[in-house]
Amino acid sequence: MRLLLLISLLLLGGCVEKIVKPDTTPRPTPPTPTACRCEPVETLPPLQIPEVERYVPPPAQPAEAPKGNEYGLLRKSDWSALTGLEQDSLAAAWGALQQSCSVLKKRDPWRTACDAIAKSAGADPATLQGVLRAHFVPHQVMNPDGTDTGLITGYYEPLLKGSRTRTERYRYPLYARPDDMVSIDLGSIYPELGNRRLRGKLSGNKLTPYYSRAEIDVLQSPLVGKELLWVDDVVDLFFLQIQGSGYIVLENGDGLHVGYADQNGQPYQSIGKVLIERGELTADKASMQGIKDWGRRNPDKLRELLNTNPSYVFFRELPHGLSGPLGALGVPIAAERSLAIDPRYIPLGAPVYLSTTHPNSNQPLQRLMVAQDTGGAIKGAVRADFFWGAGVEAGQKAGAMKQRDSRMWVLLPQGWTPNGSK
Repeated sequence: MRLLLLISLLLLGGCVEKIVKPDTTPRPTPPTPTACRCEPVETLPPLQIPEVERYVPPPAQPAEAPKGNEYGLLRKSDWSALTGLEQDSLAAAWGALQQSCSVLKKRDPWRTACDAIAKSAGADPATLQGVLRAHFVPHQVMNPDGTDTGLITGYYEPLLKGSRTRTERYRYPLYARPDDMVSIDLGSIYPELGNRRLRGKLSGNKLTPYYSRAEIDVLQSPLVGKELLWVDDVVDLFFLQIQGSGYIVLENGDGLHVGYADQNGQPYQSIGKVLIERGELTADKASMQGIKDWGRRNPDKLRELLNTNPSYVFFRELPHGLSGPLGALGVPIAAERSLAIDPRYIPLGAPVYLSTTHPNSNQPLQRLMVAQDTGGAIKGAVRADFFWGAGVEAGQKAGAMKQRDSRMWVLLPQGWTPNGSK
């Protein structure tokens, strides 16, 4: 019976996603965002397309079964392998480490390391270097095939124009988490499934996959009544879902952060990759701006393109005064010091030393980061998303970042040896 139930759950593998447990600890209020957060006024109108009146379901695709944690792929290393660490400005990473410790300090064996991080805040560079070496052990991240390099991409906090009511201009909704979506913590039933969730909806006495993007983005949407806000650009909204969080400027000039609330459990598909495979765009043009330009030339094809990604993200309004968007760890993430990783291979919240290059450059980018977020497209061991911050410049860097041959080391606290690591 247990095996049959496990098989039936895995048949809904496309509905399996990460567990996000937000931290509700109050945060200090930073200064109100200044004008530097605001993007310049676009010279072109927002990209809009006709509403879709009906939905025709695509052919069913086989789902990939989830895997458990693979921390055993972390290979014990030596500090000398972390080239450039001594030149890094560790003080810039210390705030992000303290944010992680607000969650991790409650767990063994993080307590001692987090206590040392708290006590050394504001210390000189040599002291910070000493804290790392005294309380952490570097482990190189290895791929399942034995290689040690991978892809680093970038993400950022987009800024959108929105309204609390629907108008002719503001016609594209951000939805709150729907009430009829069922979420099951698989790891609480089957530990071998690890940090995974099954999402779906009840149809009679059966659990079926939740609505896809194509089923949601129609005139008579099944989510009518769950609108959180409305924005004016359909592609900006799409990329907001990919980023997982954003800053919305309302018509009256007020602004607010929105963050990830949940996901429909459907698999993620890159629309940039779809356009490349169809011969519509070359790889160097498949950025957000490139896709928007393509959409302006092909408005009749845009909705079909967006629907090739069935994944759909739901949002919640975040408290005022956050220093940044909330990541999967439930703490504000830090510009140029936070990474989104695959938690199957890297423990969420852990320090990570990254060795890669700057976007569109061979210039080394070697610095201490913190694994504070996850993402639907971030799958694999040596694979991460680099958070560049908020605004236009951050978005340009994020869109240009596709750095291959990158390496990563996880810094694990003394006393924690991953099962199977060498």
